[in-house]
Amino acid sequence: MNARETALHILKKEKELSTKELARTAKVSRQHASAVIHDLLHEGKVLRIGSGPRTLYIAPGHSKISEASFQKQFVKKNLKEHEVLDEVKQTLHFLKKLPENVKSIFDYAFSEMLNNAIEHSKSQIVKTRVGEEQGFLSFIVEDNGIGVFKNVMETRKLRSELEAIQDLLKGKTTTQPQAHSGEGIFFTSKIADIFILESFGYRLRVDNIIQDVFIEKVDQKTKGTKVIFRVNKESKKHLSGLFKKYQTNANTLGFDKTEIMVKLYIMGTIYISRSQARRILAGLEEFQSIILDFDKVPTIGQAFADEIFRVFKSKYPKKVITPINMNEAVQFMINRVATAKV
Repeated sequence: MNARETALHILKKEKELSTKELARTAKVSRQHASAVIHDLLHEGKVLRIGSGPRTLYIAPGHSKISEASFQKQFVKKNLKEHEVLDEVKQTLHFLKKLPENVKSIFDYAFSEMLNNAIEHSKSQIVKTRVGEEQGFLSFIVEDNGIGVFKNVMETRKLRSELEAIQDLLKGKTTTQPQAHSGEGIFFTSKIADIFILESFGYRLRVDNIIQDVFIEKVDQKTKGTKVIFRVNKESKKHLSGLFKKYQTNANTLGFDKTEIMVKLYIMGTIYISRSQARRILAGLEEFQSIILDFDKVPTIGQAFADEIFRVFKSKYPKKVITPINMNEAVQFMINRVATAKV
């Protein structure tokens, strides 16, 4: 067994694990053992208690956290998210002691993710877990349905799960446009400290602590969809502030601003083509303000810049496109196209 398999075996048998024990049993370095446990922690397969040399990692459902966590499986038929939320609050008294802004964040995020599982997953059951650890409030919502990325891919006739993930990050992406705005995943991922969306071998991880986004292909395939959400219990974030950030007019309730991380469309190439620009632009006609973040993008092709800053701008002259975090090469190409005659 490799170190990961060894860790899962120990957790299944003993219900708890330490870095030292894993390193000894799997015959790996402490650094490697720590990295393995770190991955399991972010996947929601372990919880951390204690700190420093006394840090212990325990399996969900361990008796040591039973009084501070809520875990339950629900039959989806006739399930209502507000009723589940009420049950969670009645069980976990520590939720009442949270700052009002964190209570609002939890209520919004948990309700939105549970509603997605109820209305979109095509699953018969929904599993939930809510708890606190190391100063963080966390929850997991899991189903065994069609899978969020596959569902979006099929509904929007996209070519891959990767394209579905890219669209979800823009906002306004939904498989039921008549009933939903598609804003739930977008805003939940922005208000979290850590947000993970995993389904059938693909994982989207939004880390707002280091302000980065990761798209990963993983060996452990989650059947259906798993959502993991973490926010600091003393967070200073406010939902109202987040909503205003994505409004061009604070006097309206419209969500008409979005931010795109261009690096997520490169996927191994050193330049970006016209077709990739069109992928970025797909659906953006619904927004008034578009921020393109070029962080970690080494260079772009002229065709890419032309498609966005000339063709798209000519078609939608009232749209505001703001490029940020450009290096000299990227800025040169954008300026060259932007100053050219249409």
